[in-house]
Amino acid sequence: MSTSPSRPHRRRRSLSAGIAALTAIALAAAGCTNSEEVGIPEEPPLSVDAVPEIAAMVPEGIANSGALVVGTNTPYAPNEFKNDAGEIIGFDIEIIDVVAETMGLRADIREADFEKIIPSIETGTFDAGISSMTVTAEREEVVDMARYFMGGTQWAARVDRDVDPDNACGLRVAVQRTTVQDTDDIPARSKKCEAEGKPAIEKVQYDEQDQVGSAVALGQVDAMSADSPVSAFVVEKAEGQVELVGELVDAEPYGIAMAKDSPLGEAVVAALQHLADSGVLGKIAERWGVQEGLLTEEPSLG
Repeated sequence: MSTSPSRPHRRRRSLSAGIAALTAIALAAAGCTNSEEVGIPEEPPLSVDAVPEIAAMVPEGIANSGALVVGTNTPYAPNEFKNDAGEIIGFDIEIIDVVAETMGLRADIREADFEKIIPSIETGTFDAGISSMTVTAEREEVVDMARYFMGGTQWAARVDRDVDPDNACGLRVAVQRTTVQDTDDIPARSKKCEAEGKPAIEKVQYDEQDQVGSAVALGQVDAMSADSPVSAFVVEKAEGQVELVGELVDAEPYGIAMAKDSPLGEAVVAALQHLADSGVLGKIAERWGVQEGLLTEEPSLG
C-alpha cells in the first residue's frame, strides 16, 4: 500500500473480556464463524463477460480446458480464506475469478501449501497462483508475475504489550513460514539487534496465517509481522484488543504467478488492465476494504 492503514482509536475493554474476541480472529480467518463476524461482503461477488480479443491470447491447452487452475494458500484473510461452507473466498479469489472470466475461463481454485504453489506452476500442475504473493527477484527468476496490488509489512500486537518494531530485540514475533516477513523482515531486524550487541528477535514460525493471529491473540508471542491487509484485518476484528504498531515498510506489489515466458502472462495482464479500466478491480477492493493498496500504475509483468 502507498500509505499505512489508519490505527484504530477504540475504547479499550478489559483484557479478560477481550480474550474471546482475540481468539475469534483465528477462527474467522479459518472460516469457522459466520459471515457477519468475519466481514464477508453481503453482496454476491462481481461477475464479468469474456472479452474475445483477450480470450484469444490464452494458450490453446488452457483455453480448450475451459478452466484456469489456480493455486492458493489459506487462511490469509481477507485475501484468501474459507467461509462457513468451506469455500475459498476473499479479495484475491474474486480478482482471479474475474480475470479468468475475462479470458473466457472459470477459475478452478486449488488449495496448496504456500511454498508448493510456484513449484506446482513450474511442473504444470497449476496454471497460475494467487496468494498475497509478493513480487521478488527470486520468484521472478522462475515464474512471471502480473502485478495487481501493493502490500507492505505491518506489525501488530496486543494493546497490553509495549512493542516497537524498530526496537524489538529479544521479543518473540510470529510469522507465516516462507513469507517475506519470515525470509526478509525478521532476519534483517534480528541481524541489526545482534550487530548492536542486543539479543536477537526470536522468530516464531507457523505454517498458516490463522496460527499467527491466534498466537498474538493468546499472548503466546509479543507481536506478529504480516502483510498490511492481513494485519489490518486482525486489528479490525479484535475490537480494540490488538493494534497496529510501527510504520508500514517495504511496500511491494503482489503478483499473480504463471509459468515463465508463457503467453498466459500477457493475457492476464490484458485482463487486469481491462478490469482496472472498467472499474471492476476498484469495486472488488472496496468490497474487502483494501482499496488503498490498488496499483496506481498499469498492471504489468516483471
